[in-house]
Amino acid sequence: MRCLLIEDEADTARYICNGLKEVGFTVNWCRDGVAGLHLAAGASWDIVILDRMLPGDVDGLSIVQVIRQLHKTTPVLILSALASLDERVRGLRSGGDDYLTKPFAFSELLARVQALLRRSSMREAVTELWIADLKLDLGRRRVERASKPIALQPREFRILEYLVRNQGQVVTRTMLLEAVWDYHFDPQTNVIDVQISRLRQKIDKDFSPPLLHTVRGVGYIISVNRC
Repeated sequence: MRCLLIEDEADTARYICNGLKEVGFTVNWCRDGVAGLHLAAGASWDIVILDRMLPGDVDGLSIVQVIRQLHKTTPVLILSALASLDERVRGLRSGGDDYLTKPFAFSELLARVQALLRRSSMREAVTELWIADLKLDLGRRRVERASKPIALQPREFRILEYLVRNQGQVVTRTMLLEAVWDYHFDPQTNVIDVQISRLRQKIDKDFSPPLLHTVRGVGYIISVNRC
């Protein structure tokens, strides 16, 4: 497994590098945002681990955003000393797949890396998902309905992918928080409602039949049949 580590703290970087190498990873470490951005955008990695705050003009969130703009689906684990809920949400909204606050135990970092890699391998096993005339191209991260392209943000795509993989079944808020945000608690924000509303506007507004339905008091379901 090839890991790109972007971390300016030498002690932290050595701690991570040594631990990952012991379990069989090949780790490429760089300590500034500019070099990290170049490597993240120009090469193929199994996972990227990066610090939220980096020296210079390019920070960790900027790197994540560029990765997603390039339609790369590489799992990204964000490390940060910023532990507030707002900062965690900001990191995930930027396209990060997980957010780990410092200080941390290596065993937890490794468990999160392994979980992201499992999730990534499951996504790659299938290249396309369909429901009615809605198509998700998982490799290129593109969506079409009735052969018309629909532009989605990375988080919107992940929500839609999870719903379509579970089509015909009710998906609760808790399930979405765990699968898409990797939260195992409710952060008490309306982030899911906002994302679902935007997603519904994009995939249902100009098409028929509507596919994305709200099951009041329970969650959401994507189905051809109206609930």
